[in-house]
Amino acid sequence: MKRVARVVSPIVIASLVFGSTTAMAAPSAIVDGLVSTQEVINADQVRADRQQIAELLARADVREQLAAQGVDPAEVEQRVAALSDQEVRQMNEKLDQMPAGTSSVVGVLFAVFVILLITDLLGLTKVFPFTR
Repeated sequence: MKRVARVVSPIVIASLVFGSTTAMAAPSAIVDGLVSTQEVINADQVRADRQQIAELLARADVREQLAAQGVDPAEVEQRVAALSDQEVRQMNEKLDQMPAGTSSVVGVLFAVFVILLITDLLGLTKVFPFTR
């Protein structure tokens, strides 16, 4: 039994030493690939904000107001899809602060118009010909 222990012990010790060094080195090499909890929460919030704006733009009364203002609803949807995460969050916060009812539709349309106007003035889009 002692003879077997003398042969097996160095093998077990070596495997434990080498096994633990590679396990310790692995996390430091992939730290950049890990996702924090806050990033996941932010991604979920942005996804929910985009969904809420898309549901608002899908309403018939909003589409009618957009058409009355001379704005193509399909183009507005494309513009909203092109917004950055921070812009989506700001737009959704403004939507949440607006009162319920028909006045909020006008406010939303105004907010969309202002966002489109700003992106046109910055040269990011070309929706309104009067900005050129």
